Amino acid sequence: MDQSNNRPLRKSGRNPKKDPAVFRYSISLNTEENARFLSLFEQSQMNVMAHFITACIFQKTIKTIKVDKVTMDYYMRLTTLYGQFRSVGVNYNQIVKLLYRNFSEKKASAYLYKLEKQTAEMAKLCQQIILLTGEFEVKYLKNNE
Repeated sequence: MDQSNNRPLRKSGRNPKKDPAVFRYSISLNTEENARFLSLFEQSQMNVMAHFITACIFQKTIKTIKVDKVTMDYYMRLTTLYGQFRSVGVNYNQIVKLLYRNFSEKKASAYLYKLEKQTAEMAKLCQQIILLTGEFEVKYLKNNE
């Protein structure tokens, strides 16, 4: 037992905070106020409710982010479609090279004529997509701001 008393003391545990929050306040909310408070807290996407409350009290800016699933889905599909258009462009260049390499000039020109018709249709489709995207932005995105 004498040996255990002679050991030097070691500091262990968590370091104390320089400015600890020791003052606590309590508020009471009714059902309606609590529901409104919780919805504001969720919109702020803060992780700690105490930080949200202090931000409200001291009028710090509170971020609220509204995510529209329809808009997100539309833009995800539009991005996928854009990727497909890019791959079509790459394939288009490869096909033109292969046609001139493997076929006669006359036969390659005939195939290219058909390919040009399909490309013109695809360009019209691309213009329609641009117009629809513009209408979508005017109707749904500008009204939410």
